Amino acid sequence: MLAVVLLLAVTAVGLVVVRPGPVDGWLGGSAAAPEWTAPVEPSPSPVLGEPVSAAPSPTPDGVRAVLDPLVRAAALGERVHVSVVDVSSGTSLYDNGGDAPTVPASVTKLVTGVTALAARGPGHRIPTRVVAGQNPGEVVIVGGGDPTLAIDGTGFYPGAARLDKLAEQVKQALGGTAPTAVVVDSTLFPGPVYGPGWDADIPTGGFGGAVTALMTDGARRDPKAGPKYAERFPDPDLAAGRAFARLLGPSGAAAKVTKGKAPETPAGSPAAGTAPAPGTELGRVESPPLVRLVDIMISSSDNIIAEALARQVALARNQPASYTGAAAAMDEVVAELGLPADELTLSDGSGLSRRNRISPSLLTDLLVLAGNGSRSELAGVFSGLPVGGWSGTLADRYAPAAGTTAGAGVVRAKTGTLTGVHAISGLVTTADGRLLAFAVLTDKVPGGSETAQPALDRIGAALAGCGCR
Repeated sequence: MLAVVLLLAVTAVGLVVVRPGPVDGWLGGSAAAPEWTAPVEPSPSPVLGEPVSAAPSPTPDGVRAVLDPLVRAAALGERVHVSVVDVSSGTSLYDNGGDAPTVPASVTKLVTGVTALAARGPGHRIPTRVVAGQNPGEVVIVGGGDPTLAIDGTGFYPGAARLDKLAEQVKQALGGTAPTAVVVDSTLFPGPVYGPGWDADIPTGGFGGAVTALMTDGARRDPKAGPKYAERFPDPDLAAGRAFARLLGPSGAAAKVTKGKAPETPAGSPAAGTAPAPGTELGRVESPPLVRLVDIMISSSDNIIAEALARQVALARNQPASYTGAAAAMDEVVAELGLPADELTLSDGSGLSRRNRISPSLLTDLLVLAGNGSRSELAGVFSGLPVGGWSGTLADRYAPAAGTTAGAGVVRAKTGTLTGVHAISGLVTTADGRLLAFAVLTDKVPGGSETAQPALDRIGAALAGCGCR
């Protein structure tokens, strides 16, 4: 239903941005998110106004007159690459190094979200399964790559699949016989669990963590921890396996949790009254729809969800679900969408890697494609975008003290920050009601966020506050 709402919201002249029911709960609304088995979604409520269909477009000269002084701000450093495009016409309105590959930081998640929606579709759900093990009394929990899986109803992510529900299915399938051993199969994600090009403090710094095919609550030790900083399990697959064993009982099963590989699915059906053959599925739960995972990833800049979604792109394109395979698959999908894949070099899906390079023009091309109605399934990337002065990573920006209030409520964008790197890319509605896509990427910033972010925000606020004609 959310995908249908997004399709209706996107037209050739712009889009109505809504706050979907599940995202409403995630961003602090009072409505509880439904279980994944419940198909009914609450109706969305408007957040941003609809662009004026007949609004005059800014002119390149008008935009240049407004932006040139802001782009040259010392706080942004010597490499400030900018692209501004009219969403309706696709006309480039401003280009300052727009084709230059630049370190994007978390703006990478726009590429991850779009490629995941294109490769898997908005309604795809990620399964977590349990099958009968090779040995008597043994069950195997098979990770499918769902980063939002919860242990029970107190999980971190709204509407997540739950291990306690999975345990109930398994106990019923086994006729009440408690397993004596649990095997964890997380082999779907091969290779290193930490990304190439990550800063040394990321694995333990609370903003990233080990990426495995089985985990609970984004690998958080405490599901009540914050949306970004949180202590993570170094081995989230084994931690999830132990939690599952405790739910199965008896307590002895928790001491017999090991890593392994699930047996092949048997052919035919077992005879009545016999124990399930090795590989027989005993239970399954599924993640929320992929479009909802994209919402959460973008609104909260969730790095673990981003890496899990990148691996879904790899699986959809028959690549290994590793950092290398995901990067190759996302590059492939970008090319399939007719975008300039030669302006893209990826090492991860979250943007934590300093090896990533994306051009601003690729980002604006991507936003135009998602917003002009030609690929309706890609519109899901917009509903999670933070709104200036209101939500997500933009909640505290576009404030009066910075002189950027013109962007409050009308800039909707993904931000990116690493030491020396500051970026923003998204949509802005001009004073005349024209919808523009923009991207500003800087990767040699001399100072910190306190000076760089207001300088970035002045660019978005200037576009919002002018007709630029």
